[in-house]
Amino acid sequence: MNSELELLMLKDLINIDLNEVPHDGLDIHVIKKYIVRTASEETFTTKNLSILLIKSGNFKIQLMEGIQDLCPWDLLVIPKNSNFTLIEIQKKLQFYLISFSSEFAIKNCLKKELVESFYFFIRNTSIRFPLEEKEFLVLSLIYRLIYFVNKDKKNNGFDYELQRISFNLFLYELKLIFSKYTSDSALNFSRKESLMIQFLALLSIHSKKQHYVNYYAGIMFVTPGHLNKIVKQLTGKTAKELIAETIIIEAKNLLEDSHLSVSKISEELEFHSISSFSFFFKNHTSLTPTEYRSNSIERFKHR
Repeated sequence: MNSELELLMLKDLINIDLNEVPHDGLDIHVIKKYIVRTASEETFTTKNLSILLIKSGNFKIQLMEGIQDLCPWDLLVIPKNSNFTLIEIQKKLQFYLISFSSEFAIKNCLKKELVESFYFFIRNTSIRFPLEEKEFLVLSLIYRLIYFVNKDKKNNGFDYELQRISFNLFLYELKLIFSKYTSDSALNFSRKESLMIQFLALLSIHSKKQHYVNYYAGIMFVTPGHLNKIVKQLTGKTAKELIAETIIIEAKNLLEDSHLSVSKISEELEFHSISSFSFFFKNHTSLTPTEYRSNSIERFKHR
């Protein structure tokens, strides 16, 4: 996450190892002056899903099978595992670039109203949106917000909630842009993609009460094994793992409310007992619910 990485090739920015960045699964750059280091017509395969927003300059690339002539205020979704060729750069190129894993997106923003925005990493499709000025200004502001929230990993005041909120804003704005510029006829999801989106929508609604793959598979009329297989193919994690991560997210949110007892939270999340809730929570976070709450209070004091 740096605005001083102009000497790096675009390939290096897009293909950064998201397991090695300060905030696992998310990387963002604000590039104020891009110096061309990629040889003309050099092609590489993208390793991450990236979303590029052009501030100034002209940028000609070949992505997958199509040629893209990018101009200021253009937004481009760069799919994972796609062929990318930098053909030409004109004028002073400035841009914003964010890359994130599907695991990071699901972990940080599994909400019913944002499920549609998961389209961007479920489908392996390049999409270009020529934004209006107001849309560009709003989205560029959100890029900068995410950049500054994530800028210093050593900052003791780092606010995980602000990271989640800023990323939620980003996906929400993508959803609005997608709805405006994409016709219904373009939503030709495959069976796998439709199943995945349906599962995420159901998970965002029922995760507090329903903890087992069998429940979701049953109302979707598929076997638990098939659901796990499809979810694993599209996100890298099984349905069971995503359910557990979602429950942990809900638990953390509730534990940060000091007015709720651990017993009440356990009931809210449909655990049979406090001990079963504590075991589940510690197994996935290495902390007991009480320890997490204490850490959360201390973090709040030092903001």
